[in-house]
Amino acid sequence: MSKRDVLIMFPPRPKAMAQLEDQYILHRYDEAEDKMAFLAEVGPRCEAVVLNGHTDLTRAHLDHLPKVKIVACSSAGFEPIDDKALQERGIALSNSSAALLDDVADAALMLTLAARRNLVDGHDYVRSGRWGREGMYPLMSSINGKRAGIVGFGNIGQAIARRFEPLRLEIAYTARGPKDLPYRYEPDLTALAEWSDILVVITPGGEETRGLISQEVIEAVGPKGTIINVARGTVVDEKALIAALKSGALGSAGLDVYEDEPNPDPDLTGLPNVTLYPHHASGTVETRDAMAQTVVDNIAACFDGRDLPNRVF
Repeated sequence: MSKRDVLIMFPPRPKAMAQLEDQYILHRYDEAEDKMAFLAEVGPRCEAVVLNGHTDLTRAHLDHLPKVKIVACSSAGFEPIDDKALQERGIALSNSSAALLDDVADAALMLTLAARRNLVDGHDYVRSGRWGREGMYPLMSSINGKRAGIVGFGNIGQAIARRFEPLRLEIAYTARGPKDLPYRYEPDLTALAEWSDILVVITPGGEETRGLISQEVIEAVGPKGTIINVARGTVVDEKALIAALKSGALGSAGLDVYEDEPNPDPDLTGLPNVTLYPHHASGTVETRDAMAQTVVDNIAACFDGRDLPNRVF
């Protein structure tokens, strides 16, 4: 049986790439100088597309891909992919959300503790010698007994909640609807923010959630509160966040994502009350390999006529 043709718009990690090379004929769009000319030449033969969540896949691309059955994304988010165009054409989409669940939840916990206990400044306090010169570091507020609101309560949001439980945090969430889980459901985002000492954002990105964490929501968290964003930079109104952190309307923030990556706004990165991480919540060897493996597994399932293990639609 002849090998099927697969378009590589962004290559997965080496172990997964080696499997694809063994099983299929790969066409390296990612390496082509004239990408659209390359696509016009090889696109009509391709039955699958491999990319990540930062790769554009537009209707213009799809016009050259009439035989494609699946788009396999090695990231959780897929905002640059025209998902409506895929659905119109009956093309399946898979992603890697299940593979990164634990590391992203761990990162949310890490940022929460670091932001609430001022870890970065405390590190500098010791390293700079200020401890010896200035004496005991200022007292912080305990995390135990505080309230944590989670915006978005899919698998990752629930994993974050499970990590918060041992800290004796009271947990509530907002989502499209209530879930059969032992946590409080709050349908109103602003009301959840007012209730919360810590507001964790873990919703999908895209136009539907752009600016969801608005000035009103940010200020509702309050001058003693903390916002943690492990979703997408577009979900938070970054200008409003900066203004609130500067004025004291918001106490602190812990961020893994930014509106402009990899060059976040200097007005944000220069603030003393924000803890920064370089969009690396899933950034472990084990998790990135597992994310890449979802690409291999979903393409194989599609070509074998089996249910996709990581289907988005």
